[in-house]
Amino acid sequence: MPVDLSFHYNCQDCRINSRLLQRRAGALLRECRIADHGLSILMVDDQEISWLNDHYRHKNGPTNVLSFPFADGADSSLSMLPVKELGDIVISVDTALREAKEFNQSLHDRLTWLITHGLLHLLGYDHELSDTDAIIMQDKEQELLTKLQHSRSTAMTHLAINVDHIATIRQARGGVEPDPVTAAAICEMAGATGIVVHLREDRRHIQDRDVRLLRQTVKTKLNLEMGANKEIISIALDLKPDMVTLVPEKRQELTTEGGLDVTSQKKMLAKTIDKMRKAGIPVSLFVDPDTRQIKAAHEIGATFVEIHTGRYCDATSEKSREQEFQTIAAIAEEAYQIGLRVYAGHGLSYQTTARIAALDTIEELSIGHAIIARAAFTGLDQAVRDMLAIVQEAGRIS
Repeated sequence: MPVDLSFHYNCQDCRINSRLLQRRAGALLRECRIADHGLSILMVDDQEISWLNDHYRHKNGPTNVLSFPFADGADSSLSMLPVKELGDIVISVDTALREAKEFNQSLHDRLTWLITHGLLHLLGYDHELSDTDAIIMQDKEQELLTKLQHSRSTAMTHLAINVDHIATIRQARGGVEPDPVTAAAICEMAGATGIVVHLREDRRHIQDRDVRLLRQTVKTKLNLEMGANKEIISIALDLKPDMVTLVPEKRQELTTEGGLDVTSQKKMLAKTIDKMRKAGIPVSLFVDPDTRQIKAAHEIGATFVEIHTGRYCDATSEKSREQEFQTIAAIAEEAYQIGLRVYAGHGLSYQTTARIAALDTIEELSIGHAIIARAAFTGLDQAVRDMLAIVQEAGRIS
């Protein structure tokens, strides 16, 4: 049965991913073997939960979570109904925000803990009965949260394919083959939900002709990566791709190295974003997983950020890779909470993609080199399908 999540709360400083919390609550019901029961979760402010706390528990002030079992005080005739209801969990988002800061958690992780705690109360656990009961409930909470942490999200992350390196092969001989426009069509037929190309100032791979034909032929979404220079801005305004991603660009680099320093280029980037906005083109900023860059991107009006995953992919030890992953996860949630849509990419391979794809706050991955490299052995259609299978599997509960 579905989890019903509703709000009596409006926060200007946070953004709550209700779909994520519903999925997590559903996973908890499955772990407790009560997936056939209904559960209602209500998000309120401190004022409302204070009233409930006083009215039902005779305690003053706000609390973090209250649970109301369906059977408590219910008419006995309700037991005859062909439905199974656990009851209601009421959570104060105000208190959750304070606790998240106190315990150095993300808001969604704190809300997940409160849902878990409230659910166990509905199931009869009560830490207030005795020290022994408190330990039993705490152990059960930890067990459920550990299982939830290691389960994969059911969110379907989108996969956009960067076909720049098809053009790189073409430019190596200066001919007309292989054609990135044809490659884009194969990627779409194989299941890609977007096509990405980088029109560089030096035109080392993608050419003007390519982006104009792609604008006419791409059926999903065309994302034009570009540096914020006058010539390319003019082309983008004329072309009107579905979106643009502003990236740093150096002539001497082999590929894009690191994210934009938005904090030091706010005025220039804001002007570019404003031009694109007036033309109806949403803008993404390619940034390192850094709080300062995320906040700056939001301040100057970006619609998206694409989080640079290079350090995670290039990590040489499990410890450093885990640290980089945790940084990406935290920054992605921070970006989501302040209202940005979140993409990720750079360096992702068939070995490193799954964990990033499983992050609920990341909407789309942009992957190019790994897929084109595999295509040399398997063909492009199969290479795309192989990567798509990894992304989709990461979206299923393990």
